[in-house]
Amino acid sequence: MTTPPPGIDPDHARTRLQEWTVVDVRTPGEYAAGHLPGAHNVPLGSLRRALPALRAVDGGLLLVCASGNRAEQARADLAEHGVQASVLAGGTRGWTERGHGLHRPERGRSRSPWAMERQVRLAAGAAVLAGLGLGLVHPAWRLLPAGVAGGLVFSALTDTCGMAALLARLPHNRPHATDLDAILARLGSARG
Repeated sequence: MTTPPPGIDPDHARTRLQEWTVVDVRTPGEYAAGHLPGAHNVPLGSLRRALPALRAVDGGLLLVCASGNRAEQARADLAEHGVQASVLAGGTRGWTERGHGLHRPERGRSRSPWAMERQVRLAAGAAVLAGLGLGLVHPAWRLLPAGVAGGLVFSALTDTCGMAALLARLPHNRPHATDLDAILARLGSARG
């Protein structure tokens, strides 16, 4: 079993995917929309709860998200707790851009969940429109779109997203406790 290097390119990851335990730190909705083959879904907000299972993994950990940002945050958090992991460069976007397929489980007739980026765009756009519309009633409501604009600038400068952190707490973006328990049990018994 080999430990993957700190950041790995999708082509290299594809050739050695069976050697590592892949942990997708996106929301359950994003994960269900498509993930790397064999990936386990442990959302970023559940990472601390997963520490014992992640420590028990034999072999290397490869962290994945949509672009690599959340996976890098997860890698830093895990490193603070003595767990070494690597990040898939470019995330699932980079993976698919290289022509590698994602696993999309059959979900029957359920609607496809939205990616976090899409949820953020909807929430930001809706807040701006609401603020502009309500600003016609009372000028103080114009502060809402100004706040959203300020948040977007801050998000770009810091490469963080407070709105995504809030949206991740919505029920459709959180795993059910039983789902997470099953994932952690599988992780605890995973052998790179």
